[in-house]
Amino acid sequence: QVQLVESGGGLVQPGGSLRLSCAASGRFWRLDDMGWYRQAPGKERELVAIITSGGSTNYTDSVKGRFTISRDNAKNTMYLQMNSLKPEDTAVYYCKANVRISVFIQGNDYWGQGTQVTVSS
Repeated sequence: QVQLVESGGGLVQPGGSLRLSCAASGRFWRLDDMGWYRQAPGKERELVAIITSGGSTNYTDSVKGRFTISRDNAKNTMYLQMNSLKPEDTAVYYCKANVRISVFIQGNDYWGQGTQVTVSS
């Protein structure tokens, strides 16, 4: 069974920084595309940033220049460095990974349980 576990959320003042981590565990062959999503109260879940297995990245416009997504394939871990945080960044942040159990089987998407990020003075 594959599990994704996020950590690093918390309460931070506007302008502050947080670093989220998403660690994958269990038996699998490879992690393909991975991404961070967030869901604010009363809003739909939205994509924040994605990173391919080769390291290519893409960001939603509202976080460009402030957030950086990265991954350590040796540790099966993805990160989201969030700088210059704003109150509108407040949300539950989820990680998602496309996990290939075997070289012969197409990958499936797995989600973490979410971590709360609150930006407030």
